[in-house]
Amino acid sequence: MATVTTAAMTLATALDESLTKILVPNVVRDRLRADRVFSSLSVRLVRTVEIVSIAKLAGFETLLFDLEHSSLSLETTAQLSQAALLAGICPLVRVPYNSSEWISRVLDAGAQGVVVPHIKTVQDVKNAVNWSRFYPRGSRSVTAGLPHFAFRHVPLAEANEACNESTIVIPMIETREALDIVDDIAAVPGIDVLLIGTNDLTVELGIPGQYDDPKIEAAYMKVIAAASKHGVAVGVGGLHSRMDLVERFLGLGARYVMAGTDQPLLQAGCVANHKIMEAICARMEK
Repeated sequence: MATVTTAAMTLATALDESLTKILVPNVVRDRLRADRVFSSLSVRLVRTVEIVSIAKLAGFETLLFDLEHSSLSLETTAQLSQAALLAGICPLVRVPYNSSEWISRVLDAGAQGVVVPHIKTVQDVKNAVNWSRFYPRGSRSVTAGLPHFAFRHVPLAEANEACNESTIVIPMIETREALDIVDDIAAVPGIDVLLIGTNDLTVELGIPGQYDDPKIEAAYMKVIAAASKHGVAVGVGGLHSRMDLVERFLGLGARYVMAGTDQPLLQAGCVANHKIMEAICARMEK
């Protein structure tokens, strides 16, 4: 009986101690620390949790729920983020606007990181970091019962520190203004990845859609150099149709890739399948 009681007390102590830690590790944080490449599937179309299992089966480390370029609701994003947590996939959310209201709400809903668009100044980046982290690293409003802890109560100081450590902040470099001051941006404490928005950047540089233009490689080189100087990773966005360039930029030092989006992947599969059917039908008619 004493042995059983001791075992029960040991288990109870272990459970109590576990509450002070993130119950779902952030696989992106682990990859960043190990300097390993990771990739995400962007979600704009699918509204149900099946997409999480599909991404897990495919081997994606992250799901990026894109609120900037879709009509996904905050409620749907919360459900998908929490499903991703349970599946061991890091849920990232690209907010539609750099504001405390958007950033704090998607993090409260289950996201383990935020992608922040429309960066133009160093203050924009400082704001994003400030709104993403709790005191003493930022001014994110405190709440309890977070999905990252399976909604269990965790002492406030421990919970805040654990969330601060786990949360990933990813400003986007997609404007000419951000590219011009990228060294200053990379120096801002608290950022983890600089994500290059290649499509918007081609427009800003006056070469819309011209991925092979030397200005694009020069931009990547500039961002990678600044990020490396300050210990920040670099992400490749908007090039899932040009995996040759993705590989080149990874070789230059980038570590994160937005590797595909649900809608074009589904469309490409449908088109490919229909072409096979057309060929079969043509043979049947001979």
